[in-house]
Amino acid sequence: MEKRALGTSGLQVSPITLGAWAIGGWMWGGSDRKDSIKAIQACPDNGITSIDTAPVYGFGLSEEVVGEAIKGKRDRYEILTKSGLTWEGTKGEFHFSTIDEQGVPCNIYKYSGYDSIIAECEESLRRLGTDYIDLYQIHWPDHTTPIEEPMEAFSKLMEQGKIRAAGVSNYSVEQMEQASKVVELSSNQVPYSMVRREIEQDVVPWCIKNRCGILAYSPLQRGLLTGKITPDYPFAPGDSRPETPHFRINNLIRTNEFLESIRPLAEEKGASLSQLVIAWTLLQPGITVALVGARTQEQVRQNAGAIEVQLSRDEVDMINSKLDELNLDLE
Repeated sequence: MEKRALGTSGLQVSPITLGAWAIGGWMWGGSDRKDSIKAIQACPDNGITSIDTAPVYGFGLSEEVVGEAIKGKRDRYEILTKSGLTWEGTKGEFHFSTIDEQGVPCNIYKYSGYDSIIAECEESLRRLGTDYIDLYQIHWPDHTTPIEEPMEAFSKLMEQGKIRAAGVSNYSVEQMEQASKVVELSSNQVPYSMVRREIEQDVVPWCIKNRCGILAYSPLQRGLLTGKITPDYPFAPGDSRPETPHFRINNLIRTNEFLESIRPLAEEKGASLSQLVIAWTLLQPGITVALVGARTQEQVRQNAGAIEVQLSRDEVDMINSKLDELNLDLE
């Protein structure tokens, strides 16, 4: 799998990157640690060398699992993680309430104060068992802290060699403009999928113009675009997907009808629907990386297979025309 440059940082990442949100078990109904470790270790042999995680995924569990999996193999991976979401204290901007690993209710805050970012980096390095992070990102903008402050922390961490490149996540164009005045931004990690394309209006043009990579998260819309989520799908306890707009019954039915309309193209390519969707995502202007979750070795292999799916301009246009007809109610 040929790597792609992330901005002008010199950092090269695999276009299909393992998203380790589900590995933390958080909001996905749990995960098996042994299977997760095997999945991570299977990545390089399938061309996936980049792993994206975050402290808040399982309250440190995802980073710990990644650290265990890459032990003794650090040079085979690019490790992407984040800061700026905390479940300790009440500083910053309230984000949402959830249940911690002990089953106790807790609040998540967006906080990106200078000292907090420095401390979070040290904790991530410890959990990951490494002395450097390839790409360090602010998870969500914190409106109680000047944007320049975490960027100054990133600049310091780069000087110390603890991070190789600086990125953001869920940032608007205005926020990227402010951040890039302090440190060179290598990427913005944002939600993007066939059924969620808002970033095409402003974020994509800005990133193309400013040579900033885009990491597209949830390109399969949390499993919706696999074609496997039926109206009677048995979601596990703790799985938050049924509470989100894309998984409402009417939207689920319409999306599945769209997927059935492009299934013949997938079959013609010898690909699954998931592989076709990932391939389409990687062909969109400005998109550097598709972040795709996997909890087993087989899922890793399936995800990696998307890079072999070749789509012509006419085939992409056909898919886009069908998407234009898809009318989802997301209000």
